Amino acid sequence: MYQALYRKWRPQTFDEVIGQKHITDTLKSQVRTGRLSHAYLFIGTRGTGKTTCARILARAVNCEHPVDGNPCGKCPACRGIADGSILDVVELDAASNNGVDNVRALREEAVFSPAAVKKRVYIIDEVHMLSTSAFNALLKILEEPPEHLIFILATTELQKVPATILSRCQRHSFRRIEAQELSDYVAHVAAEEKLALSREAAELIARLAEGGVRDALSLLDQCSASEKIDVDAVYAAMGLAGKRRIEALFGRIIEHDTEGALKAFSAMWMEGKDPIAILGELFALMRDALMLRVAPKGGAELVSGGHELAVLRQFAKRLTSEELSAGMETIQSALIAARAARSPRTSAELCLVTLCSSLLKQDMPDFNARLSRIEEQLARGEFSSAPAPKATFEEALEPYGTEEPPSPPDEEEPGEYFEDEREAAPPWEKEAEAAEEEELDFEQFREEQPEDAFLKDKRDERQPEPAEKQTPQPPAETPAENADSERIWRDLCARIVPRLPADMRIYPGDESRLRGTLRGGVLTLEAESGFVYNRFNRTEILQKFSDCAAELTGRTVNTVLRELSETSRGTRSLDELKAFPEARVIG
Repeated sequence: MYQALYRKWRPQTFDEVIGQKHITDTLKSQVRTGRLSHAYLFIGTRGTGKTTCARILARAVNCEHPVDGNPCGKCPACRGIADGSILDVVELDAASNNGVDNVRALREEAVFSPAAVKKRVYIIDEVHMLSTSAFNALLKILEEPPEHLIFILATTELQKVPATILSRCQRHSFRRIEAQELSDYVAHVAAEEKLALSREAAELIARLAEGGVRDALSLLDQCSASEKIDVDAVYAAMGLAGKRRIEALFGRIIEHDTEGALKAFSAMWMEGKDPIAILGELFALMRDALMLRVAPKGGAELVSGGHELAVLRQFAKRLTSEELSAGMETIQSALIAARAARSPRTSAELCLVTLCSSLLKQDMPDFNARLSRIEEQLARGEFSSAPAPKATFEEALEPYGTEEPPSPPDEEEPGEYFEDEREAAPPWEKEAEAAEEEELDFEQFREEQPEDAFLKDKRDERQPEPAEKQTPQPPAETPAENADSERIWRDLCARIVPRLPADMRIYPGDESRLRGTLRGGVLTLEAESGFVYNRFNRTEILQKFSDCAAELTGRTVNTVLRELSETSRGTRSLDELKAFPEARVIG
């Protein structure tokens, strides 16, 4: 009858156990000197030798002729324990015998002396599966056992074992077997079994086993049907896509080629590849690339070895660590959903679409990933945030229909025109004097309706202000200039909104809270007093307005911020009032 390789090649002595020399040497020394503990706790992942070492220890403590701490395997005690004919060595599976009644029966039986050997040994596998009451029942006999009794407990989840049990046991932690040592062992077993196993296939099996000897021998047994066991045979037996196809799929994801990524996945799915396995391979590839990204010098020792270092370094150069982390989180969520979903294929396809189109995600890891990409491109100088000026100022204003564009001012600081009107009068002062003569005649409005006597008295009481105290005001813009200014301001608002923080994007376009006027090389912003003014009164925000205005006009623009007074909201100019014949000015 055929016997599985992991059972056929189970070690029979401590010297045959691979990768756990720090434990086997200690146990051999205790057997040789007779300084044995009454309770042992073996901790480690699956397939690392916990149960095997427990069985070897049970034979070694009862062996009639031990060899340097190892059981001889020839005496009646060793043979009887190996074939299960000696009932003084009991192996109990706590996963199926986890009740308090099972532990009580064990405790009542353990007090009797062994019938055929020197020590009665109880091996309890997966001890963390015992219930709380079962642990309590085991506690007393574990603390003060008879001299003929030894407990060997094994578990894969140390955190589930109560501290009262841990403190009464001698603990030994089993390590994962290194990939190189495990691949050598797999090649040795294949040679003894007359299997044509290539060296690359042995290394692949060792990586897939993740440090477990039992998993590695089970994979070798699964691939033994092939006449020649190479890398492709291992991939086919395990339902894996292969490193080349996963690398090609990852390349399409980096290029945001959603269609190509879905076609590649569909081809692998039609060949019978498991969607969960494909996502797992993609996750492992991104993990290796992340290791090389965050640790470029020592990362070669951290990678799993499933892909060539040159390929991994190319991926690490093209992606930031934040992008890789966000992608791994996406795959991790998709793996959980795929295992619970009725159609794992749909979950995998949705994951690929999300990876290719990062805009579909709006969570913080993805936002950090996109931000890191922009920062890296800026550091490399791949694009510049400075605007590209047009050839001339006149060409920049052509779309707005300005017949006579204002000449650019000299290099002056913002607001220089308004420092002292008496020393440097604004250019529109003379035009203002001429406009005063063309103002609306108030008397013709008063003729239509009788004037209120009270208002008439108040008008007579007013005295004209001295000429030296009157501040010249800029003339009203012509209708054409006003239309051009409004059009420039609308375009400026549309361009500035994406560059502002999220909480400030509602203000451009709201004339009651923020308005702007561009005259020459000065952009005057009027913001609502209080919170809005304080938010916009920052150098970086004003610089953004200057940059956007420069992009529109093709010249340097300085930005000045002022408070928007309450009286200026919703008011109309005299030119607009002239369009209404029924308008009447009072006072």
